[in-house]
Amino acid sequence: MNPLAPLYRLADHLRYRRHADTGKHGEDLAHRYLRGQGWLVVARNWRPPQGGGEIDLIACEPTQTGDILVFVEVKSRTSGQWNAPERDVDADKRMALRRAARDYVRRAQADPGRLRFDVIAISAGKLEHFRDAFPPL
Repeated sequence: MNPLAPLYRLADHLRYRRHADTGKHGEDLAHRYLRGQGWLVVARNWRPPQGGGEIDLIACEPTQTGDILVFVEVKSRTSGQWNAPERDVDADKRMALRRAARDYVRRAQADPGRLRFDVIAISAGKLEHFRDAFPPL
C-alpha cells in the first residue's frame, strides 16, 4: 500500500467537496491506478487541434515485447443505480475516440500497430479496468 494514500484521499475530499466534479475525480483515480500498475501516463484530456473528441488518458503499458500505446476512456458514476458506466461508450463515442487517436498517433509518430483502447469504469467507488474494450479499426 502506498504510504501517501491517506493524504491523497484527504486531498481528494477537500478538492471535490465543493464542486462535486465526478468526472475529474474519476480521471484522477484512474490516473493513480495506471501509475500504480507501472504505466507511464503521457497525456490527460488530450484534444486534437482541429477538435472532434477528447481522450481522457493516454498511457504506455510496458510489456515484454515493447510498449503499447493505450487510449483510456474514463467513465464515472457516484452510484451504480442506473446503468454501468462502461455502457456509455457507444458507437459515436468510439468513433470520436478513434479519430482523435489517429491524429495523436500521426503527430507523435507512434506505431499504429501497437495501440489499444481501454475503458476504466468507476461506480460507487469501485474501479473496473476493461482492457481492449473495442478494436482500433
